[in-house]
Amino acid sequence: MTTALYRRYRPDTFAHVIGQDHVTEPLRAALRSNRVTHAYLFSGPRGCGKTTSARILARCLNCEQGPTETPCGTCDSCKELSTGGPGSLDVVEIDAASHGGVDDARELRERATFAPVRDRYKVFIIDEAHMVTTQGFNALLKLVEEPPDHVKFVFATTEPERVIGTIRSRTHHYPFRLVPPDVLEPYLGTLCAEEHIEVGDGVLPLVIRAGGGSVRDTLSVLDQLMAGTTQGTLDYHQTVALLGYTDSALLDQSVDALAGGDGAAIYRVVERMVESGHDPRRFVEDLLQRLRDLLIIAVAGDGAEAVLSGVPADQMERMQVQAKNWGPRHLSRAANLTDEALRAMVGATSPRLQLELLIGRILIPTTGDGPATSTVETESAIPGTVGMVGGGAPFEPQPNSGNEESFGAAQARAELERKRRERAEKVPETKTPPAEKNHENTPVEEAAPSMPEENSWPQTATPPLGDEETPAQESPVAATPAKTGRDSDMLRGRWNEVVEHLASISRVAWT
Repeated sequence: MTTALYRRYRPDTFAHVIGQDHVTEPLRAALRSNRVTHAYLFSGPRGCGKTTSARILARCLNCEQGPTETPCGTCDSCKELSTGGPGSLDVVEIDAASHGGVDDARELRERATFAPVRDRYKVFIIDEAHMVTTQGFNALLKLVEEPPDHVKFVFATTEPERVIGTIRSRTHHYPFRLVPPDVLEPYLGTLCAEEHIEVGDGVLPLVIRAGGGSVRDTLSVLDQLMAGTTQGTLDYHQTVALLGYTDSALLDQSVDALAGGDGAAIYRVVERMVESGHDPRRFVEDLLQRLRDLLIIAVAGDGAEAVLSGVPADQMERMQVQAKNWGPRHLSRAANLTDEALRAMVGATSPRLQLELLIGRILIPTTGDGPATSTVETESAIPGTVGMVGGGAPFEPQPNSGNEESFGAAQARAELERKRRERAEKVPETKTPPAEKNHENTPVEEAAPSMPEENSWPQTATPPLGDEETPAQESPVAATPAKTGRDSDMLRGRWNEVVEHLASISRVAWT
């Protein structure tokens, strides 16, 4: 049975601790100047080196050539506290998660009164110190405030705010941090070389991402991958399948389909992703990571290679083309929508539905109020589409914005004139009586009926008016009752003409 990777490669000196220079350098300076205090508080995320640094500090204090910043590694104390060693009687590690009560604190206070068995100091390393109860801290308060000369305390915790203030004020607080990828990746490469494991392109960035910056978690993931290798090679596809991440080829297809506005293609990718057993939440997280990388490339330009140092060269070339196709404005909008969808997926009963709605929101075009980012957007933009043919929402005509003139009196008069002209073209000319010679100015065809003089009414057959006999447009005479029934019949038959004439000249009444 083999030992876990993080146990085999646990650092023995401060020089071997990676990514915590802001902690190791002050501690080494304190050891050089012999200004080590009686109590320390190490805080930070899990697996970043708190307990390991506490053991190294105890090793430096109890070395036969110490206190020194570099243990000799040959004395009994150094051997017992080294990696794989049995441990020392004078270095006591207490798990506060199971020994955090007031009775445990009283027992520790009694043990602190005894002198060290062999070494220079008796060091108490209290792990998970935030699990100590308030009564337990109060029982230790006097001992931590004024300990014996041979006692040193090191509290290690992931939640320093839960340590009571009276204890924190009596310690030197050193916050540990997660290790950045540019520091962790060369370290993993060295371990793989020592283990005679060949690593494929893109494997270590996935391992670092799975570890989340924690050295112990990262080494556990790498140890799991190493245990599953058959020919001493860590393959990219095997790593993706084991860790559950989305394949880069699938992400490339998704990004290209979204950039081109091809809704059918991107929904086929989603269907294939779900059928292969991938988690939609993980797919959205990977998509957000890709959009973040593309946005960095679009904004930083040539300087993006220094930021994305772990990306393989061929993938970097593809991502540069994708960033150019998207543009920074569209990338920023898509990243915001993806981030909102990822937050909405927390506790969602149907993550796939959220993913499909996200894709629809990205594909739907927006009426940006800013200028277009490129000439391609301004010249070849098609209403209702995102990019290439085959995607986007159908074009919907906008309702009338109110710029057109409303239908009113002027339009009514124009419509009446138009209908009258159409009726005049269709209906044959009617026969009208000629006007009397001594009444040339009296309207004949369009005038209202008036009191006619004797022998002035038209006969039965009357020739039509010529072009030179067009009646003048004057006000009609007041109407008087007709003397004969023939006049009444003629008035009824031509009453529509009278109404039309009145409509054209009596503007005050018809407006």
